[in-house]
Amino acid sequence: MFTQVTKGIKVSVQTTFEGTFFKNYKMHYAFGYTVTIENQSKNTVQLTARHWDIFDSLKEMETVDGEGVIGRKPVIKPGKSHTYSSGCLLASPVGAMQGYYHMVNLGTSEEFEVEIPTFKFAAPFAMN
Repeated sequence: MFTQVTKGIKVSVQTTFEGTFFKNYKMHYAFGYTVTIENQSKNTVQLTARHWDIFDSLKEMETVDGEGVIGRKPVIKPGKSHTYSSGCLLASPVGAMQGYYHMVNLGTSEEFEVEIPTFKFAAPFAMN
C-alpha cells in the first residue's frame, strides 16, 4: 500500500494486476487500484478535480485531468473517508501513476491540492 498525508488528508492506494488482453493486435496489461481518502483534519472538505500523470515503460507519460473521481465530487467530513476503485491500461507490464486532488475546505472556501503518492504497477511475471 502507498500512503501520503497532505494538510490532514490521508491518501492510500492499493494496486492489483487484473490480467492481459489483445486489442488492435497489441498486448495490453490491465491494472486496478483502490484509493481511500481519509479526512484527518477538523474541516469538511470536497474533492472537486483530479490530476494524474501515468507512466508506462513503453510509452510517453500521459496526463489526465478531470472533475471529481468516477463521476463524483465527494464531501468528506472530519474523521470520515471516501473509497473508490478504478483502473489503468498499459502497453507494458510495468508502470506507475502519481498526481493530486483539488480540494475545497467547505468552511473557509480555501482551495488546496492533496498529493497522491506515486504508486507502481507490475505484473507478477515481470517481477524478479
